[in-house]
Amino acid sequence: MALHARRIGTPLGEMVLAVEDDGAVVTLEFCAHQGPAALVAAVARPDEAVEWTPERGDDVVAQLDEYFRGERRRFELPLAPRGSEFQRRVWQELTRIPYGTTLSYGELARRVGKKSATASRAVGQANATNPIAIVVPCHRVIGHDGKLTGYAAGLSFKAKLLTLEGALAPDDLLPTHEPHTRAPAAAPGHGRALVRERRARASADQPDLFAQP
Repeated sequence: MALHARRIGTPLGEMVLAVEDDGAVVTLEFCAHQGPAALVAAVARPDEAVEWTPERGDDVVAQLDEYFRGERRRFELPLAPRGSEFQRRVWQELTRIPYGTTLSYGELARRVGKKSATASRAVGQANATNPIAIVVPCHRVIGHDGKLTGYAAGLSFKAKLLTLEGALAPDDLLPTHEPHTRAPAAAPGHGRALVRERRARASADQPDLFAQP
C-alpha cells in the first residue's frame, strides 16, 4: 500500500492531498504553516511509501473547484482519515453539518454523546486535528457565543470559507494576520459568525463517507 500525494492550487492558497490506492482521501490540508511533505508525512504509516504524482485525486480537485465556484455544497468522495475511534466519530459528525450553517463545540460534543466541559474540550481537540479540510468541514464549528475560534490554517481561512458558504457576513472577515492556533479555546473570538437563523441540523440523508479502518 502507498499514499499518492499531490499539490493543489486553490483560491485560498496551496493545499496538499494524499489518497490511498483506492482513491480514499487520507488528508487534504492547507499548506499555510507547514510544507506539503511534512503534512503528508504526519499521516503516513511507518512502512508506507509516499508517491508524489499529479495523476491521482482528479475527482477531489474537480469537486474542490466546484466548491470554490459556489457550485457544490456536498462532497461525494470516499474518505479514510486516520485517527482514534473517538476522533473518527467526531470527524464523521462534522460531515453532517450542512453547508451554510455552523455548530458550537458544545453542540458537537452533545451529538457524539459527550456533555461535560472536559468532553467538550476533547471534541474541540479532535476537531482541531481533523486531517481533511473543507470536505470534513471543521471550519463550521464555532464558539458558543457565535464567535470564530481556532482553525489549523488560521482564522482568516475559516472566515473566508464561512463567507463563501454564506454563514458569515463579508463585513466580518478577519484581518489577514490572525494568531494561529489549533486549540478551540486558545484563540480569542474576533469575528462573530452572523449565522442564518437556522442552526446546523444533522442531515438525515448524509451517508457514512468514511472507509472502515
